[in-house]
Amino acid sequence: MVIYLGMRGDIIHPGIINIIREGAKRGDLLVGLLTDQAIAAHKRLPYLTYEQRKAVIEHIKGVSRVVPQEEWSYVPNLRKYKPAAIIHGDDWKSGPLQKERNDVYAVMEELGGQVIEIPYTSGVNSSALNEAVRSIGTTPDIRLKTLRRLIDAKPLVRIMEAHSGLSGLIIEHLEITKSDGIHSFDGIWSSSLTDSTSKGKPDIEAVDLTTRLQDLTNILECTTKPIIFDGDTGGKSEHFVFTVRTLERNGVSAVIIEDKVGLKKNSLFGTEVAQELSPVSDFCEKLSAGKRAQVTKDFMIIARLESLIAGFSVEDALKRARAYVEAGADGVMIHSKESSGADIKAFCATFRAEYAYIPIVLVPTTYNQFTEKELVSWNANIVIYANHLLRASYPAMMNVAKSILENERSLEADSLCMPIKQILELIPGGK
Repeated sequence: MVIYLGMRGDIIHPGIINIIREGAKRGDLLVGLLTDQAIAAHKRLPYLTYEQRKAVIEHIKGVSRVVPQEEWSYVPNLRKYKPAAIIHGDDWKSGPLQKERNDVYAVMEELGGQVIEIPYTSGVNSSALNEAVRSIGTTPDIRLKTLRRLIDAKPLVRIMEAHSGLSGLIIEHLEITKSDGIHSFDGIWSSSLTDSTSKGKPDIEAVDLTTRLQDLTNILECTTKPIIFDGDTGGKSEHFVFTVRTLERNGVSAVIIEDKVGLKKNSLFGTEVAQELSPVSDFCEKLSAGKRAQVTKDFMIIARLESLIAGFSVEDALKRARAYVEAGADGVMIHSKESSGADIKAFCATFRAEYAYIPIVLVPTTYNQFTEKELVSWNANIVIYANHLLRASYPAMMNVAKSILENERSLEADSLCMPIKQILELIPGGK
């Protein structure tokens, strides 16, 4: 008799072992191990890959066989394998898994099978265990590989800008629960603009990487999520080689460089004359040099296309994109300051028809009326919210400072500030 058990298998605790033991008592235990794709649509990407989790689960006593469960719902696998029973902890009687429980009961009744519910193991808190694992941190190697895993697992990877360790902590921990699961940011954008602005300096590309790395290190030390680095133009090829090796060594997942030359100006508000595009052959050589320099296959070099910003056509952007992919680019980022998004949408449609698996990165700052679901329908793989935390912080600080000046005391500003107690609790070891 086959007993089905669906599980993530990222953290093995006594409650999981107990359910496995109870399932094995009743028959041949078939474990449906959720894939990265199934998990990432509803929760944070597991720390271990599917193959790593499978290797652990299939060696636990009592497990007869491990098969992939490719959807969050148990129903497709129940219909496929038609087990005599499914076993699950009774903690799904309420909470976010209640719908899945109802669906399981319906399909097992249809199949003539049984639902076995095992009492929740006291003293085990899965959320606390997950938080404990997160508090341990990560390694450069694990962090580096995570972006590619996310692209493979999720329809859209959600990236938010961080310009300090504190903003990095917001991205690391913020989660909200919606009807389709837990929503959170998947990774961090290390922006040249917000990094320089947070220092009170203009957004001018610097040859020296050291200054950028100081703030990047602050973010790396208090977060575990993958980081995409804004590399501006990448500088000269010999400088870009150094940048690639340094970022890769520190566990950064990707660098994005743009195909323009000349004095650095922000693309969205620079004058047209300032947006001089790099010759295609020069930029291709820079991309190729970077790819030759990297040590691992996991690090990504993404080409940012400035054609639309500079007033050129979608076809010019596509021509450049084709050349950059041929030169080794692991993805393309298409940028525009048009609010309609029509040029971006047209680029994405044609590019995806030609390249089925090359990631497309969008930064919808000027066309922010479109939802993430709409961007997915355009064939985007990554969305970057490129400067919003910094833009939010400045008016917040101004309002507090203005209130103190106006009232000649800080009482009125209290409602605009988080309590000291929360500040102390925010930082591990802060109290």
